[in-house]
Amino acid sequence: MSRGERIALGTVVLGVLVLGLKTAGWWLTGSVALYSDALESTVNVAASLIALGALRLAAKPADANHPYGHDKAEFFAAVIEGVLIIIAAMSIFHQAWLSFRAPRPLDMPAVGLALNGLATVLNAIWAVVLERAGRKLRSPALVADGRHLLSDVVTSVGVAFGVGLAVVTGVLILDPIAAAATGVYVLWSGLSMVSSSVGGLMDAAPEAPVVSRVRELVAESAEGAIEAHDLRMRHAGRLTFLEFHLVVPGAMSVAEAHQICDRIEDTLRSEMSHLMITIHVEPEEKAKQHGVPVL
Repeated sequence: MSRGERIALGTVVLGVLVLGLKTAGWWLTGSVALYSDALESTVNVAASLIALGALRLAAKPADANHPYGHDKAEFFAAVIEGVLIIIAAMSIFHQAWLSFRAPRPLDMPAVGLALNGLATVLNAIWAVVLERAGRKLRSPALVADGRHLLSDVVTSVGVAFGVGLAVVTGVLILDPIAAAATGVYVLWSGLSMVSSSVGGLMDAAPEAPVVSRVRELVAESAEGAIEAHDLRMRHAGRLTFLEFHLVVPGAMSVAEAHQICDRIEDTLRSEMSHLMITIHVEPEEKAKQHGVPVL
């Protein structure tokens, strides 16, 4: 089992514990706001299971049917997770509306808030672990899971504030209002996650500074060539694919051109890991005068 899979499995275990704490808090108080928080934790557990499955699939080596590997499975997992979050938001809005029409007093609010607070602290710690591990391992599924947990922390704090205010003031309608506000944030989180993950499925390019740095490294390491043009990059899970055309003097031997390509690849990989590089060598009459000039 890879490190990413172990972290995803830990997320499932923690999610079940947090779900138990938040469900107990809701059951003891009857608060619709705490119900909304517990519902999001239910989504967390389901999303963590999906992320674990995606990581196991993404770890499979390339095969005849998937010669570029299975890394995009993580983007599918992130999209599904985002959809689940959106569904949870709809359920939160529904319960908030019912409670808004018929508010009821809360039972044992101190105990319920204490249980919810403990769950929130656990989520906050694990969200940081997931974000850092996801970026280090270049795992969209782990990063999505970390962001999801972080959004859960923010909503839990808002829920606790709303419930506490309802208890202190006696204005029971503040409980469903807090739940509705939680639903808005949850909905925004889900839509953002789907949007970013769809970009990965659509072969979105890396950020502009990354592409610019790649062009600089190619220009600095391609001594002996004339130019590089038609440079394209795309993300696919942990991998980043790079391809471009390298123009060399027409009289240059294949061996010399290959040495230049090797030097470029070594330079790029020394600074950027998980890079899959394809270089198409062309003679000087193919130069376009608008590519990357060799320094």
